[in-house]
Amino acid sequence: MAKYFDVHPDNPQPRSISQIADAVRSGSLIAYPTDSCYALGCQLGSRDGIDRIRSIRHLDDRHHFTLMCRDFAQLGQFVRVDNDVFRAVKASTPGSYTFILPATREVPRKLLHPKKKTVGVRIPDHVVTQALLAELGEPLLSSTLLLPDEKEPPTQGWEIKDRLDHQVDAVVDSGECGTEPTTVVDFSDGEAVIVRRGAGDVSRFE
Repeated sequence: MAKYFDVHPDNPQPRSISQIADAVRSGSLIAYPTDSCYALGCQLGSRDGIDRIRSIRHLDDRHHFTLMCRDFAQLGQFVRVDNDVFRAVKASTPGSYTFILPATREVPRKLLHPKKKTVGVRIPDHVVTQALLAELGEPLLSSTLLLPDEKEPPTQGWEIKDRLDHQVDAVVDSGECGTEPTTVVDFSDGEAVIVRRGAGDVSRFE
């Protein structure tokens, strides 16, 4: 059964955040809220976590996982960003955008797109997620919690607990979440290519 954490949306309880971070470090797969919608998350190097996310979502090896980063400095450790791309990404973070960029050697090979050697990165504008990332001290490997054959992700922590009770180890609930995933922008070739139109305003990249 998944452990259930009821976390205040504006003032996350430090004890709860610490317990969630400890669970991630010990190999747990969590469902947690972001500024777009719920996501599945695990420790960066967790092979088991990656396999479980793929299993829950029925993903193939071409899926871009996302590194949920605390800030731009942390993001820069895991992807290569030239000056023009730097300005565009910096101006859009934190926010509901995922950027696909060439990965550095800090990113485990299993997370990379098999041909492009790229990875998705983003900086969330969400109090609870930011508190968790600060406590972890490293990115959270993530993927949108969108279940197979469903058009929208679940929005309530209790609903996720009910449906995925034996597939995830913990559910973080800080109130109702959105249903629109991030806008995905591919900068892997230096030019902005909109891969998915979502919660983030696309006009700045068109």
